[in-house]
Amino acid sequence: MEPQTKTSAKDFFLNLGAIVALYTLVFSLVNLLFTVIDRAYPPITNGYYYNNSASISWPVATLVIFFPIFILLMWFLEKEYVIEPERQHAGIHRWLTYITLFVAGLAIAGDLITVLYYFIDGQNLTTGFLLKVLALLVIASSIFTYYTSDIRGKLTSKSRIFWRIFAGVILVCAIIWGFMVLGSPATQRLYKYDTQKINDLMNIDSAIQNYYSTKNTLPKDFTELSTLNYYMIQVDSQTQKSYEYNKTGNTTYELCAEFNKTSPDTTGSNIYTRPVGYTSWTHPAGRYCFAQTINPNTYYKSAPVPLP
Repeated sequence: MEPQTKTSAKDFFLNLGAIVALYTLVFSLVNLLFTVIDRAYPPITNGYYYNNSASISWPVATLVIFFPIFILLMWFLEKEYVIEPERQHAGIHRWLTYITLFVAGLAIAGDLITVLYYFIDGQNLTTGFLLKVLALLVIASSIFTYYTSDIRGKLTSKSRIFWRIFAGVILVCAIIWGFMVLGSPATQRLYKYDTQKINDLMNIDSAIQNYYSTKNTLPKDFTELSTLNYYMIQVDSQTQKSYEYNKTGNTTYELCAEFNKTSPDTTGSNIYTRPVGYTSWTHPAGRYCFAQTINPNTYYKSAPVPLP
């Protein structure tokens, strides 16, 4: 039986802080990798997919801040273990270590089960799917190996340094890959502007359809459309220019805006029939107009109720 050491407040918060930092790093790293993989290898969708706002800002910011915190907390713990080796057998340390091993083991098993299920079920093992599986497997296996060595007392100062360098290289490579695929912070800002423009146009489109359902005709311009008091933004927040609305027929119209970047084209990966009334909001860079058509059969006026 290994000796049990009484847990002090210092032991509790150092170990708890290190585990919280570790879990935060893992979730942020997985989020970053999955976002990058989805952009580099777009998933197969059913036609409803529009995602021009994929951002790595939050996971990257979290990784940059929490990695030094994690390293610092682990360094404090290592110093405690050198001075008082029995601290490594404190209850809080062993409990959190075994919980982490349990979670990492479940992740590895679930990862492998998913791959086997997809293979047996005859589903398409896409490059994006396999990369996600590999990412989870590498992360979970690394954590499992590290904490197995820790619980067995096999970690030395040199091996701890190796694991820190290994983790640092993984994080740096993931961040660099993210910026290579999704672009620099300046590029991310341009994509966010484009996403806002699409959201504004979708609101305007909803207002036009609402107007048609009420008036049984299309509005002539934004002034006439505004009579319904429907909330919508008519001005591009980036250029401060008004969006364009052009009535091209009794049931057809155009919505135009100036875009910074070409949106991800997911139409080639759609394998299902698009629903009736589906609108694709993918666009090239520069000025682009979305041609819209209203189906009159969708809207009707109820017959007047006869007076008694």
